Amino acid sequence: MKLKQILIITSIAGFMFSCDADKKGETGETEKVEITEDFDFNVEQFADIKMLRYQIPGWKDLTLKEQKLAYYLTQAGLSGRDIMWDQNYRHNLKIRKALENVYVTYNGDKNTEDWSAFETYLKRVWFSNGIHHHYSNAKLKPEFSSEYLKSLLALTNSTLEGEAFDVIFNGKDAKKVNLTKDVDNVLLSAINFYGPDVTTSEVEDFYKKKVSPNPEKPLSFGLNSQLVKENGVLTERVYKSGGLYGSAIDEITKWLALAQGVAENKAQGDALGLLIQYYNTGDLQIWDDYNVAWTAATDGNIDYINSFIEVYNDPAGYRGSYETVVQIKDFDMSEKMSVLSENAQWFEDNSPLMAEHKKDSVVGVTYKVVNVAGEAGDSSPSTPIGVNLPNANWIRAAVGSKSVSLGNIIHAYNNAGSTGRLKEFVNDDEEYELEEKYGQVADKLHTALHEVIGHASGQLNPGVGETKETLKKYASTLEEGRADLVGLYYLYSPKLQELGLVDDWKSVGKAAYDGYIRNGLMTQLIRLNLGDDVEEAHMVNRQWVSAWAFEKGQADNVIEKVTRDGNTYFNINDYDKLHALFGQLLKETQRIKSEGDYQAVEDLVEGYGVKVDQAIHAEVLERNKQFTDAPYSGFVNPVLVAEKDDNGKITAIKVEQLDTFEGQMMRYSRDYSFLPSEN
Repeated sequence: MKLKQILIITSIAGFMFSCDADKKGETGETEKVEITEDFDFNVEQFADIKMLRYQIPGWKDLTLKEQKLAYYLTQAGLSGRDIMWDQNYRHNLKIRKALENVYVTYNGDKNTEDWSAFETYLKRVWFSNGIHHHYSNAKLKPEFSSEYLKSLLALTNSTLEGEAFDVIFNGKDAKKVNLTKDVDNVLLSAINFYGPDVTTSEVEDFYKKKVSPNPEKPLSFGLNSQLVKENGVLTERVYKSGGLYGSAIDEITKWLALAQGVAENKAQGDALGLLIQYYNTGDLQIWDDYNVAWTAATDGNIDYINSFIEVYNDPAGYRGSYETVVQIKDFDMSEKMSVLSENAQWFEDNSPLMAEHKKDSVVGVTYKVVNVAGEAGDSSPSTPIGVNLPNANWIRAAVGSKSVSLGNIIHAYNNAGSTGRLKEFVNDDEEYELEEKYGQVADKLHTALHEVIGHASGQLNPGVGETKETLKKYASTLEEGRADLVGLYYLYSPKLQELGLVDDWKSVGKAAYDGYIRNGLMTQLIRLNLGDDVEEAHMVNRQWVSAWAFEKGQADNVIEKVTRDGNTYFNINDYDKLHALFGQLLKETQRIKSEGDYQAVEDLVEGYGVKVDQAIHAEVLERNKQFTDAPYSGFVNPVLVAEKDDNGKITAIKVEQLDTFEGQMMRYSRDYSFLPSEN
């Protein structure tokens, strides 16, 4: 599971725009940037998006062999980027290629409002890996007419016809992922995991008939395939060499084979070999074998995430989105934070879970702070800040898991400037001062606790199926909320000070609780249009955790709703009681997961996490108008450039920075397009 940015970034303000953006955007020109204290993290801002960039600390400390490994893994990741585009929507590649051709070849007037709107729309499509918003899942609305686009297409000899053209402007396929209650979520989702006439009940019935060779080690059925009807019969189109996405997968495995050749150790090389076999065959047993080997391969400076992994984009919870992250270990921070994984059993033993839901032995939990060297697919341009894998419950229980915090990504967020938004929404000076002094350490610890302890904790009752089967569309938000609650419960604990992670556990805990409640009940609403429900899994879980705690604590006035000068604030009056409430909710969420209680998770999520207080939402949006900073951020990735001698042998890998977002995206389309427009 991966943790997206958990707080509205209150520290970001302003943006940089290059006056030479048109030229460099088309040529992909780069500038070399060293690791410096005065590094400019800001690139540009458009619509509701702010583009940042990040450094790669420690790159020069790697050996050339290690740099090659990171380079090959990054190339492998980028080679599959078009898979994510096609997974997101069946017409995405065709639309992108037409829009990019217009962007590159149009020689008409570029000073008009229409052209500006076209550029903004294209950037939004780039950012979302398709025509649906990366977070809300709603279809992006162009602020230019269909007639204008037709004229651009004609003037540039670009082709975009039929449904692929019409869908940009009409109401069809309005949501990439539709999780609305009491509708057919699969049928009404535009995500390209299913044929257009496949229903939720058909998906569930199809996989009920699948039987794993070993029921105690259930295979991840559906993870790497598209489910469609052929002559009225449901069939899987498997992602593999020679199968669906085969041309991109062959390019991925070419680079993975080169990476295997420079592996740091045998365990790492063996895991890469299994990943290549999985891509070549599509065999889900090999996928499990790979995950076991990858989880156990903990030595070395370089690690990676690569394949079809997270199921957030599947309304039925089966299919994995393509993503890659290439990581370099941050030795100093990893050593400091390793105390969490070393004490994982203590956290499990002292959690408020029911005894039968605790693990007797927490095995194989590793935690590292890493610096990202490159990302692609579902991890780019919008990136997670923490990841815990593998997702299979039986592998977590039997073998363990790897948890990482993306240190340089978090650093970039925290150092991209201040917005002033924090002062607007805190209740008083004490809350503001706590956030300023302890907010960053609280955020980092919450990410670590969420990933290391949260996702690794608890166990299913004997005989209970996987959560995607028992909790269905609510599985992801329940799991993210459960992991959040583990973090919240222990953030307000003297154990953190005992372990040397903080110097004032109460202040850190208070800052964490203030920030979580403020975000869950108010500030995350700036991401929604007035009247919208909350639907993204992480946003939903933050609201149901916060709203449940607010309601259950009302009798004791644990969290007080304050109205002052027409503005609303939420003030925590009793942190000890809130800590106890978080413990109660953690116990219940683990029970729901352990027992597979669908009715309870539906009541929790629908009752607290989806519907928005419209009066508060309108107020938040009005108060936020004074801030020009965008609510979402993403990244322009560094470019790893291989320098070669006359014989083609790599002599060095240099890190360069693209200075525009469009430069990155046009370079990707030029160098990493390995799929046809229709698959």
